[in-house]
Amino acid sequence: MGLAVLGRLAGAELPRITAKIEGLGALGPLSFILTYAAATVAFAPGSALTLAAGALFGLWRGALYAFLGATAGSCLSFALARSLARGIVERRIQGNEKFAVVDRAIAREGRKVVFLLRLSPAFPFNFLNYALGLTKVRFGDYLLASLGMIPGAFLYAYYGKLAGTAAALAGGIKPEKGPEYYALLAVGLVATLLVTALITRLAKNALDAAKSEGSED
Repeated sequence: MGLAVLGRLAGAELPRITAKIEGLGALGPLSFILTYAAATVAFAPGSALTLAAGALFGLWRGALYAFLGATAGSCLSFALARSLARGIVERRIQGNEKFAVVDRAIAREGRKVVFLLRLSPAFPFNFLNYALGLTKVRFGDYLLASLGMIPGAFLYAYYGKLAGTAAALAGGIKPEKGPEYYALLAVGLVATLLVTALITRLAKNALDAAKSEGSED
């Protein structure tokens, strides 16, 4: 409960926090990564931070920094669930049938299932970080499965990049590129959406299959 409240407060402060990060110059990327990690532990909305990353740093750097921050934060949450916060997390997920099925699937193919969970938006990211700490998945497999967050990082960073560009144009700042550059950005965004939709569908099908196998046991 305390973390959830802290997360809502942190979410309300995101515009001010990102504005400060923008003014840090060379220290901005490191500060952003650390902020993202802390916000993840505190249940702050990761999508908003990734949008901010795209607006602040552009597509490639924004997606990279968001991915690094999300990975660090998810690992911290995972470690907390296996130590200090274990009792709290256990009470939170007690009786959750969906998690029980996922737990059985992870016992069979931990790395694969966690990777698919990272691709699928059906499971809340921040909650999943803590819940997975109670499963039998090894930390190394959990860390490697974080690669499943990359498509989402690119998608939201792309959104943030476009939003940042639109804000700059509205403010009268002359763009460095011509119209063809922004047309390419639009085409790339459509392609990213299509690829993400395809990956999400594949992840859902695989998870459904894992659930079916678990229910037959």
